[in-house]
Amino acid sequence: MKKLNFKTFLLFICCILFLFFIFFYLNNLFYLHSLEKSILPISSSFFNLNSKSIKNFVLKTTRVTNGLLARTKKLQSYTQIGGLELPIKGATGYASVKLNLMLEPSNNSGIVGTFIPGMAFRILNEQGDWWYVETNKFSGWLEHKYCMINLPDVIPSIIYDDTNSYSSLFKSSGKDLPNITGKALYNVKCMNNRLNKEEYLMPILYSVAKKICSAQQLALEEGNCLKIYESYRPYITQMAIANSLRELANSDEDVKNGINSSGWSESWFIAQNLSNHQRGIAIDTSLVKIINSKYKYYGDYYYIDVTDYEEYEMPTNMHELSKAAATYSYGISNKNKEVLQKTPFAKTMNDEAKLLQSYCLKANLSPLASEWWHFEDLDTKEKTKNNYSTGRYYITECYSLEY
Repeated sequence: MKKLNFKTFLLFICCILFLFFIFFYLNNLFYLHSLEKSILPISSSFFNLNSKSIKNFVLKTTRVTNGLLARTKKLQSYTQIGGLELPIKGATGYASVKLNLMLEPSNNSGIVGTFIPGMAFRILNEQGDWWYVETNKFSGWLEHKYCMINLPDVIPSIIYDDTNSYSSLFKSSGKDLPNITGKALYNVKCMNNRLNKEEYLMPILYSVAKKICSAQQLALEEGNCLKIYESYRPYITQMAIANSLRELANSDEDVKNGINSSGWSESWFIAQNLSNHQRGIAIDTSLVKIINSKYKYYGDYYYIDVTDYEEYEMPTNMHELSKAAATYSYGISNKNKEVLQKTPFAKTMNDEAKLLQSYCLKANLSPLASEWWHFEDLDTKEKTKNNYSTGRYYITECYSLEY
């Protein structure tokens, strides 16, 4: 038997290692296929790549490369497990109505204490329709149907920018609303120990959060991302905006015509009483194009962290209260989705605004005819109609921790 010399043996080892590397890399690509439907953008011809396609290719390839680390660490996406990007354990929740804290997950068990609307707590566990929660004083079970959850704790890939917390964008026909525009209407930015950074508090009812997550995943698949400007809005803030708009319209003909013509009226643009923002079932959101992103890790799970983005141009600026911001050509109820799909868009609706609509509609969130940015959950509204939030409270506390 002929002996192998050293060079032949070394070449053989190198070939084995090379084949192993190719197998490992391809195995990881198939694993990450659930995150990225395709590595190369699909076009009429494989070689017909425009600048947008190349940009998407680079973005997706970067995610695949970053994702290899997640595979190596045996991490997984939580979205398909819990309907959110991160587990609820350690997230901050809020009572939207007066609730009894129960000893066991049943309305027939003993009462530990009472939560008033807006009261914060830390979520520790979920069992059926109940959360096990704690505060600095006590712990027990709450029926989560009537509880809000802090969105950044469970959908951290979304960009949050509550401008009403530092400089309100509200205008009408391009004109400032007295004592509103440029003002801080409340303060909801604080340190979030779960995310290890300062972040806005964005409460929303638990069932709505899962639909928002679905819309976000649809956006991420195409290299886009939601940018949420507001979720819960206190009732006192709602009334201040409504009164300011009325005052401006009474003194400015352009503003008056912008909200009271072509079949529109003032109430289409700002609720004159309780709105779905106070109920905890509505968000105001725009859409951005992801420029750069990376994977971040939380326990055994990973999520996409958007580090750079470009906000799409929309029909108007956020919170422009006039017919210029209309989604549809005329005012129509959002209760019948089949009718909505047949209703013509307003002429000002561009492709990006329509794309945002498609993500939210597919996630079963209903649009508002008069505001391209507003989406709400009518299913949750129906389920909580006998016991709903009136918004007579501020949200101020964050109990979020990493577990």
